[in-house]
Order: sequence, then C-alpha cells, then structure tokens
Amino acid sequence: MENEVRELLVEELKDAYSAEKQALRCMQKSARQASSPELKQGIEMHIEQSTVQIERVEQALELLKAKPGRKVCMAMKGLVEEATEESGEHDKGPILDLVIVASMQRIEHYEIAAYGTDIALAEALGETEIVELLKQTLEEEKATDLKLTEVTQSSLMAAAMSEAGEAEKAPARRRSA
Repeated sequence: MENEVRELLVEELKDAYSAEKQALRCMQKSARQASSPELKQGIEMHIEQSTVQIERVEQALELLKAKPGRKVCMAMKGLVEEATEESGEHDKGPILDLVIVASMQRIEHYEIAAYGTDIALAEALGETEIVELLKQTLEEEKATDLKLTEVTQSSLMAAAMSEAGEAEKAPARRRSA
C-alpha cells in the first residue's frame, strides 16, 4: 500500500509541476493586461515565486527519483482557458483587473488544495524534506490569495464601481439631450 501512496504522490507532483507551468504562463499574460500598478506588481512578484515553486516541485520529484514528464494538469488547463476567455471579453481597465483577480484566485485555490493533499501524502510517507518544500509553497499560495483580496478591497473594487457608475450615467446624459 505504501508503494501506491508513493506513486500517487509522484503523480500529484507531476500534476503540480504542470499546473505551475501553466499558471506561470497565464500570470505572465495577466501582468501585461493588468492596468492597476498594484495588481501588476503583485502578479510580477508571484511570477518570481512561481519560478521558485517549480524548482521546489522538481526537487521533490528528484527526492522521489522521478521526473516531471509530460503530464498535463487538466484542471489547470481548464482554469487557464476560462481565464483567457473571460479576460478577452473585457477592455483594459478596472473591470478587466477584477476579472484577472477572480481568475487568479481560482488558480490559487486549486493550487492550495493540491499542495495540501501533496503535503498529507508526503507526511504519511515520512518524506519530511518534501513536506518542508511543499509547505513553503503552500504558504506562498495562501499569501498570494490574501494579497489579491486586499488589492481588490483596497483599490480595484472602488475603481471598477466608479467606472461602472460613469458608464451608467453616460447613456442617460445622451437621452436627455
């Protein structure tokens, strides 16, 4: 049974590797699309973290004498496709920034769940070095999720509501003229 748990951990780590690579490409695109300097800066910081997170997953796989391989994380593929589709429906500005945050938070929540599972598997196997690697990443993912919420509450939502209010007033002015 322990071998099956070890194989499951390897498969989950391969999945995490694919997910991180896909999320990284999505974040790079989102950073170019974001108009809020605070959001853009946060995304760029997480891009740097994700590069390190990918290295940690590679280290964990090495410790298990495995390689990432060509596995594709289908869940992340779906999240990235949804993010791409939704961002394509909006012009640059506060609403697009909110769409980017929503997409990124869905991605972060998936990663948080995946790393939580991976940590539990590694703990069950007594793989303390892998546990420590993955806990670092899990904490970064949680912090990114919180930062996205803070940015939304501190600036993005007010800007989006202001823009939405202006859009509602514009047609009314044209009608009364």
